[in-house]
Amino acid sequence: MSLPSLNQPFVVGSVETPVGPVPQVSSALKWEDRWGSYKVRWGIRRMHYTVEPGLYALGQPDHSSRVLVTANYKMSFDRLRQALLGRSAWILVLDTKGVNVWCAAGKGTFGTEELVARIRSSGLERVVNHRGLILPQLAGPGVAAHLVKKNSGFRVIYGPIRAVDLPAFLDGGLQATPEMRSKSFPLRERAVLIPIELMATFKVAVFVLPALFILGGLGGAEEFWANAMNHGLFAVIAFSLAVLHGAVVTPLLLPFLPGRAFALKGFFLSVPGVIFYLYFWDTGSAARVGQFEKLAWVLLIPAISAYLAMNFTGASTYTSLSGVKKEMRWAVPLEIGAAFFGFVLWFGTLFLS
Repeated sequence: MSLPSLNQPFVVGSVETPVGPVPQVSSALKWEDRWGSYKVRWGIRRMHYTVEPGLYALGQPDHSSRVLVTANYKMSFDRLRQALLGRSAWILVLDTKGVNVWCAAGKGTFGTEELVARIRSSGLERVVNHRGLILPQLAGPGVAAHLVKKNSGFRVIYGPIRAVDLPAFLDGGLQATPEMRSKSFPLRERAVLIPIELMATFKVAVFVLPALFILGGLGGAEEFWANAMNHGLFAVIAFSLAVLHGAVVTPLLLPFLPGRAFALKGFFLSVPGVIFYLYFWDTGSAARVGQFEKLAWVLLIPAISAYLAMNFTGASTYTSLSGVKKEMRWAVPLEIGAAFFGFVLWFGTLFLS
């Protein structure tokens, strides 16, 4: 048998079972748990925010208590136990490599083989006297329920999409209402995902923005600082505008932007932004840039915005794996092409004209 360590910071004790002491956890989150979730929202040690896979005891479960299955991404684990305040249950954590349930199901790490292997390694059949497992609905793409039954003897029951609906699901005889089977994606849920997209972009922007400013200063007909404050600053603001469109405004306005493809949503949003920026620069700035330099960023801003908007597909309930692959086949080459020609035009305008 293989049980998780009792020395993990969120473990509050242990429950004796026929397979040994099972780590006990509480529904009440500590400040360390909340601080960890906050850091992960900003992309800090995202892939290291995990719990050890295996069997856990929530409260004081016994041999007849329900068994709920989740991923070893700690935020998924925390949301599950937090939703079951005042209840006792067994929690079987799969090794999803630190990935949440939905994404892990798509990648195959929250899958049939891992579930069957974790049932066996935890000795679950000796801990409980029933053969039922409650899985989140979003685990469905990765789990073949009939194979789990065949290879382990445990029957898969798909619970609601959201952990907060679990108490009603359990109290209702494991019957899900239509509302439990559907997933909305309101403004608040979209907004909370923006920081991690910004941090991922920042890792690139921290090099790109100074490079644009310096290249702008080295090009042009005047001295370095005059060129930098004209061509360089223009490029820095343009790039920042593209990031704002793709990583911030697109998620906020997602349901209202035209098109089904995220690349198109990012592109359509960037068009009025480009027009406004060029108008503002011409009317509100003493510095002037050439027409070809403007044309370069007419290509670059939509390309960058569309690409960053596509990054949000993995977090959205509006997409499917096949749809994302189809979109990438036509959108990525167009984005790369527009960005390449835009940069060549910008570089050539500054250094070859």
